[in-house]
Amino acid sequence: MALSIFRTKSVTDETGELKKVLSAFDLTLLGIGAIIGTGIFVLTGIAAATQSGPAVVISFVISGLACAFAALAYAELASAVGGCGSAYGYSYVAFGEVVAWLIGWILLLEYSVSVAAVANGWSGYAVNAMHLMGIHLPKILTTAPHLVQNAAGDVTNTGGIVNLPAMVIILALMGMLIIGVRQSAQLNMGMVFVKVLTICIFIAVAAFNVQPENWHPFMPYGWFHTLPDGKTTGILAGASMVFFAYVGFDAVSTAVEEARNPQRDVPIGIIGSLVFCTVIYIIVAGLLTGLVSYKELNVSEPVAHALTLRGFHWASGLVDTGVIAGLTTVMLVLYYGLTRIILAMSRDGLVSPFLSKVDEQRKTPVRVIVITGVIMSLAAGLAPLGALVEMVNIGTLSAFVLVCLGVIVLRIRQPELHRPFKNPLNPVFPLLGMISCGALIYFLPEVTKIRFTLWVALGVIVYFTYSVRHSKLARHA
Repeated sequence: MALSIFRTKSVTDETGELKKVLSAFDLTLLGIGAIIGTGIFVLTGIAAATQSGPAVVISFVISGLACAFAALAYAELASAVGGCGSAYGYSYVAFGEVVAWLIGWILLLEYSVSVAAVANGWSGYAVNAMHLMGIHLPKILTTAPHLVQNAAGDVTNTGGIVNLPAMVIILALMGMLIIGVRQSAQLNMGMVFVKVLTICIFIAVAAFNVQPENWHPFMPYGWFHTLPDGKTTGILAGASMVFFAYVGFDAVSTAVEEARNPQRDVPIGIIGSLVFCTVIYIIVAGLLTGLVSYKELNVSEPVAHALTLRGFHWASGLVDTGVIAGLTTVMLVLYYGLTRIILAMSRDGLVSPFLSKVDEQRKTPVRVIVITGVIMSLAAGLAPLGALVEMVNIGTLSAFVLVCLGVIVLRIRQPELHRPFKNPLNPVFPLLGMISCGALIYFLPEVTKIRFTLWVALGVIVYFTYSVRHSKLARHA
């Protein structure tokens, strides 16, 4: 048993039933759709106000470099190993079945909780937009039922029954994914255009209204400092926070099977989307902290808030439109990635083969799309997800570390493997990726690490009670 749980797949084990319709441009837009969302409109200001000050631009550079090392590793493995399972599939080839299962189990948490959590954020902006249009939904239909504690220690109920808009948007995206990936990519393209246009309008307004004195002091919190309550501040702590703005580019690697020329186009999509978004983040962070004092940015809508403070109310309204579009594409791409990872795990027998059925006409995994869509919509509508969101981040960083290690391991184990895209300076860049992502894990709260450990332990139980005996490799042994 000890050896069998580390059995590996060969690269040729992958099959392809999905329709090949995505170009390099489509894949790049998928990456941009997943990355540009809450991060640029919310996290930039909060990190500046609480962690880095105007030096948040350096925090973005540091996090961008960490992601760049991981992106290069993803690009090499996507072109060489292929498949729609992303880090799960790469781990199956490099490390063996039990490691692949655990990373797949982590990815299920990362993607599903992300979609449900982002749907909650989308709901807030959508309800506000409807309010401005004269459409008023009652609180019982826009808030999940849960208890909250105020500053005085009193516990009260939110008064909500269900977050209906959050449920509706997930079900609408479910319909789009069922129709086909080509149509979903077209929706993503339109939404990406809206939010990039919104960002361009902000840049155009802010560039002519910067007040350089707002950039002083540039590093008010220094590089790194631990406060008496255990919290950390400074550029490096800020880098750990803004890293989460980059989460999602790895979803491009789940589209290998639907790419027209995956060995060339997937690396372009992964690296191209990351480079584009990193440049945008740095520009927006610099202009935002120059537009108003960083001390004013610790709010839920810092970009819109900064524009309002400077009197640009029309631009502030446009930013709200960009946020709604941005969050829609984040959900769409992460939802898409989740279904493809489950499809890959089902094909391998690690989860029920019922989930590997692909619709003959649409060439989409309808069963997986419907089941996950219903579950995530219920979670978004009924559950407060704030405590789980940080687990998404530790799961993502863990996947990045393993993908970087996978490049090194496969270079040693399979040096003859055809690699259309090769990671430069191997093993230097993969090692830097492991070190930088591991360092960012260090800054996460201890309670998050404990919850993550419990989730992994549950995954181990599921593997040894079901997956290890139903594995495709076990049946063919």
